[in-house]
Order: sequence, then C-alpha cells, then structure tokens
Amino acid sequence: MYLLGLSILLLALKFFAVGPVADWPWWWFAIPFGLTAAWWSWADYSGYTKRKVMEKEDARKASRIAREKERLGLGPKHRR
Repeated sequence: MYLLGLSILLLALKFFAVGPVADWPWWWFAIPFGLTAAWWSWADYSGYTKRKVMEKEDARKASRIAREKERLGLGPKHRR
C-alpha cells in the first residue's frame, strides 16, 4: 500500500509540475506502479494476504471471547 501511495504522490507531483519531478520523463512513474503490481501479485500467490487476514480474524475472535468471559465472570481463577 505504501508503494501505491508513493506512486500516486509522484504522479500528482508530475501532473501539477511541482519541483524537479516535473522534468522527469513519464516512464519513471511507471516503475513504482509496476513494483506495486508485482508486490500484490506475489502477496496473493504466496498466501501472504490470506495469512494476514486470518491472523486479524483470530485476534478479533480471541479478544471477543476474552471480553465475553470477563463479562460472564469466567475470567482467570485467582487463588485465595
């Protein structure tokens, strides 16, 4: 996502002719977009994206279970 943000920022700087970026050739702006596409392709192919989604869902599930146990008074047992 950072690469996409950088790509859009550079493209906006070129489009609005800001600073030295205005003098760069247009094909330089294709490189960050290409790297972004390559990253997304690799992330989907390798299972990285799915693994991150599963980790996030597991963390939400664990916090929801802990919150409900606490609400029901079934939290960790303490010795007296």
